[in-house]
Amino acid sequence: MAVKWTNGHSSSILCLNVNKEGLVASGAERGELTIWNEEGIHLGQIQLPRADDVTCVVFSPTYPSRLYTSHGETISVLDVRSLKGPVEYFRLNEEEINCLSVNEIDSVLAAADDSGAIKIMNLENKKVSRSLRRHSNICCSVAFRPQRPQSLVSCGLDMKVMLWNLQKARPLWTMTLQENEAEGAEHQSAGQFFNPPLAHSLSVAACGNIFGCGGEDGKIRIFRVTGVKFEQELGFKGHTLGVSQVLFLPEVYWLLSGGNDGKVLLWDVSNEVGKQLKSPVKSIHRRKARTPASTKRDGEPNAMVTNEHARVLPKLSIEHGEKVNWISYAEIKGFRRVLVADQSSCISVYPLTET
Repeated sequence: MAVKWTNGHSSSILCLNVNKEGLVASGAERGELTIWNEEGIHLGQIQLPRADDVTCVVFSPTYPSRLYTSHGETISVLDVRSLKGPVEYFRLNEEEINCLSVNEIDSVLAAADDSGAIKIMNLENKKVSRSLRRHSNICCSVAFRPQRPQSLVSCGLDMKVMLWNLQKARPLWTMTLQENEAEGAEHQSAGQFFNPPLAHSLSVAACGNIFGCGGEDGKIRIFRVTGVKFEQELGFKGHTLGVSQVLFLPEVYWLLSGGNDGKVLLWDVSNEVGKQLKSPVKSIHRRKARTPASTKRDGEPNAMVTNEHARVLPKLSIEHGEKVNWISYAEIKGFRRVLVADQSSCISVYPLTET
């Protein structure tokens, strides 16, 4: 059963984040922002200027009291110790921001928006250092890679996943999910076939080389970065509708997913991912035997490979019942918990128990 955190918002909660000290930030429609302690007591509330929906909240990885928030085309920086208003704010993007990411040394911020652009801001001089414009539709998610402060991945409604290095204005590697799935189309039902793999959410594992992507087709794809490209290692399905959120847990290859079908699932991909990490020679031979699909490097077509044979089943299935807007993870009093935001004004907190 879920514990409900209530009375912090009057409208639908759209995003969540947890800092190193266990404080939780939640952003909602109409500019509402709330800070909670680990017991679900709200410590502060504020309505951001212009009352635009708060689409993303991200704590600084190095300064736990610093919170970056996106609302409309604006990024506001707040001090959660004193929620009197933004400490500073920036207008980098021309259209509504969907996702923020800060690298682990808190030196660069990325903001992905509805135009498909990703604005890169140097947090030391507060200036835009790059404008990455290769997505042809809404860019839904962007994430810096741990241990690689100049590298990030992105995905969007153009069904593309991209790997970037901030020293270049064009992606190092691009994969179009629809082309990558073409070889397996005959195995899909008619309903699945006409449900394109729009890419909604990304999460990078702590190692920095493994990342997951959730799609509108209900599928989760696991990728491995090798140098200046990435390959799909796994593809599996547990949601009957689009996957709105994916989140790798710290230190282990466990992945949380939340869907439009109202389910929250916990996956363990450590066996498949771990095998290939420990045995690179076998990994190479396995990849050569797989079916090629399409991908691009700097706009040029290249061969790509996938592994669709592994049977991955969820370790835990939570029937949340409402469309999932956001999921986050926290250790509360020594116990693992998943925090879920949906169409309501409350946060649901579930225990993460191994099965």
